[in-house]
Amino acid sequence: MTVHFPFQNTYAALPASFFARVAPTPVASPRLVKLNRPLAVHLGLDPELLASPEGTEILAGKRLPEGAEPIAMAYAGHQFGHFVPQLGDGRAILLGEVIDADGIRRDIQLKGSGPTPFSRRGDGRAALGPVLREYIVSEAMAALGIPTTRSLAAVVTGENVMRETMLPGAVLTRVASSHIRVGTFQFFAARGDTDGVRRLADHVIARHYPDAAGAKRPYHALLEGVIARQAQLVARWLLVGFIHGVMNTDNSSISGETIDYGPCAFMDHYDPAAVFSSIDEQGRYAYANQPRIALWNLTRLAECLLPLFSGEQEAATAEAQALLGEFPEKFTAAYQSGLRSKIGLFTRRDGDEALVQDLLDAMAQNHADFTLVFRRLADAARDPENDREVRQLFTEPTAFDEWTIRWRERIGGEPQSATERSAAMRAVNPAFIPRNHRIEAIIDAAVNRNDYAPFEELLTVLAKPFEDQPEFARYAEPPKPEQRVLQTFCGT
Repeated sequence: MTVHFPFQNTYAALPASFFARVAPTPVASPRLVKLNRPLAVHLGLDPELLASPEGTEILAGKRLPEGAEPIAMAYAGHQFGHFVPQLGDGRAILLGEVIDADGIRRDIQLKGSGPTPFSRRGDGRAALGPVLREYIVSEAMAALGIPTTRSLAAVVTGENVMRETMLPGAVLTRVASSHIRVGTFQFFAARGDTDGVRRLADHVIARHYPDAAGAKRPYHALLEGVIARQAQLVARWLLVGFIHGVMNTDNSSISGETIDYGPCAFMDHYDPAAVFSSIDEQGRYAYANQPRIALWNLTRLAECLLPLFSGEQEAATAEAQALLGEFPEKFTAAYQSGLRSKIGLFTRRDGDEALVQDLLDAMAQNHADFTLVFRRLADAARDPENDREVRQLFTEPTAFDEWTIRWRERIGGEPQSATERSAAMRAVNPAFIPRNHRIEAIIDAAVNRNDYAPFEELLTVLAKPFEDQPEFARYAEPPKPEQRVLQTFCGT
C-alpha cells in the first residue's frame, strides 16, 4: 500500500513571486530515527506506512509523495536589526498542506532537505544535533500548551554535513499552521509590490484570521489579530522561562506560533538578562527583551501594511500606531494573569504585581531555579511544612522567608482550599522542562554513540510536564555547575 498524503496546495497556487519550485535533493540511505505517531494520526496520515521504507524515503526527501507541489518560500527579514531584502527557505521545502482532525490546515515541510534558490551558498542540509533539538523543544512546547510548530519525524540521511567538523546529516519533518512570517510581508514591501502584500494579506486572513474578512477594515483587523496573538505568545514564553534566541522578523510567525528553534534555551536560575544564543553578542534577544522585540517586529509588519490601510501616509501611520499601542497592555494583561496563576492567586488585587515582582527579584538575587521555585511553591501552598523545599533553592533563604509571609497573608484572603490552590498551581507550573544540559547530553549520545535511548526517554518525560513522574525525578533537577550550558548554537 502506498503512503498517501491528502495534500492541498493553496500557497503553491499563489503567484510565482511567492516561492521557488524546487524538489528535495535525494539522500543516500535514510533511516527513521523518530516518528510522532499521535501527530501523524491527527494529520490523517497512516503511521505504519510512514514508518515503512517508502515512508522514510518521503520523510527524508528521497521520494516525493503523490500530490506534493514542493516549493521554497520567499521572504526577507531583519536579522539582529539589519534588513536583508531576500532570505527565503534556504534548507526547507514545503511539500504541501493537509487538513487535520480539528479541521485546521497544516503545512508539512522538510527541513534540511537540500539547497534551494535561497540557500545563499549554503548546503541546504541539517545536522543531526539541531534536528533533535528542534524535535525535543517543539514537542515540549506543545505539551506545555504553548502555540508552536510541531515535529512529525526525524530521519538520518546516511550522509555527513560539514559544519565546524563532519556531522551526521538529518531531516526534520515540521508541521505548522503555516510558515508565513513577518519577513514574508517584508519581501514584497521592500520591492514596492503592494499587490503582492495585498495577495499575501488576503491569504493570511483566509487562513488564519477569517473573522477579519468580515470586518469593516479587514487589514486593520489582520494587524490587530497578529498583535494579540504575539502578545499572548511572548507572555507564555516568559512564564515558562523560554528564550527564543533569534527573534528576527523572519522567525516571527504570522499565525502566532513559536517557529525556528535554533539557539533557543530554557533558563535554569532566573535572570532577566539571560542570553544563551552564541550569535546574540549584544543581548538583543535576552529573556526580558522579548516583549520589546516582539513589538519591534510587529512595527515592521505594520509598515508593510500601511499601503493597504490608506492612500494617505500620515493617516495610515496614525492608524497603525494606534493598533501597535495596544500591544503593551495586551502583553502585560497576559503576563500578569499568568504570574498570578503561578503563585496561586484566583483574584486580582492591588499589590499583586509588586508581590510577584518581589519574588522574581529575590530569585534573581539568589540564583534560584525558575522552574523549581514555582513548582515547589505549589507544594508549599498545600502545606507550609513544604516551605523548606522552596527556601533551599535560594542562596539566602531568608529572602524567601520574608516574601512568604506576605504571600500567605494574600492567599489567606481567598476562599479556595489549600488543596484547590495547590492543584491549580501544579497545572500551570511544570515539573519538567527541556533543560539545556539534558538536550546536550542526548545530542552527544546520538551523534557520537548512535544511542537514541536518552532521546526517547527525554521525550517521554517532556510529554507530561505537569505530572510528578517519580521514576524520572532526576530530569527535574537543575544542572550541576560542571553541567551548565552557557551557549547554544544555531546549527546552520
